[in-house]
Amino acid sequence: MESILSYEEIAQMREFGKVARSFLWKIKKILRAGLTTKDIEIFFDRYLDKYPHLKSAFRGYNSYPASICVSVNEEIIHGIPSAKKTIANGCVLSIDLGLEGKGLFVDCAYSYIVGRVSELTKKLVKIGLRSLKEGIKRARVGSTVGDIGFAIQRYVEANGFSIIKTFVGHGIGRALHCEPEVPNFGTKGQGQVLKEGMVLAIEPMISSGTGEVDILDDGWTAKTKDNSLSCHFEHTVAITKKGPWILTK
Repeated sequence: MESILSYEEIAQMREFGKVARSFLWKIKKILRAGLTTKDIEIFFDRYLDKYPHLKSAFRGYNSYPASICVSVNEEIIHGIPSAKKTIANGCVLSIDLGLEGKGLFVDCAYSYIVGRVSELTKKLVKIGLRSLKEGIKRARVGSTVGDIGFAIQRYVEANGFSIIKTFVGHGIGRALHCEPEVPNFGTKGQGQVLKEGMVLAIEPMISSGTGEVDILDDGWTAKTKDNSLSCHFEHTVAITKKGPWILTK
């Protein structure tokens, strides 16, 4: 059954969402070639020290070993930060983070371009971000998760890219993952009907290739099977009478 949250709970999540989003903007200012993905995690952990009422929602979740996910180029999601993985010029870096506080959760992700990149890479990241916005527009009372997925899929495929269908968005609130699932593909009018008080993590993942997926030997990192570039964007969004309320904006 879907989770319906009170206004007070959603407002509290909004405060946590500001903290999460602020980190994603701060990291943009220091991101450069030569850093390691572990450096990103260290920066996040130090940032989170300023907020003792919050903690990483990812560390220990299903035994995940880090506090944040940092994925590079063909890595789609769940990249484990490593001191051995150096960020290079021309790459796409996707950062996914979740916060927990007072029994409530928020989740967000952003993909960055590092240095000079190809026009294809620029377009991929631009379409990924815009597809998230297309999905959020449909996050309204009376719409369905199929409406969200249809909007994302149509926009992505019309621009020549592929949807990663192996992974989907999800409900969020009193747990990091709860019902309903929110696929980035679908049919208008199908799936769970959206109600006031529901909160969704909408998170398109797209690639410049086929969209097929492999999981690395670490058991977590998901990459494109054909080694094509990918990107990942995510917001936590509440369903309200006035329309979608982006809690991580």
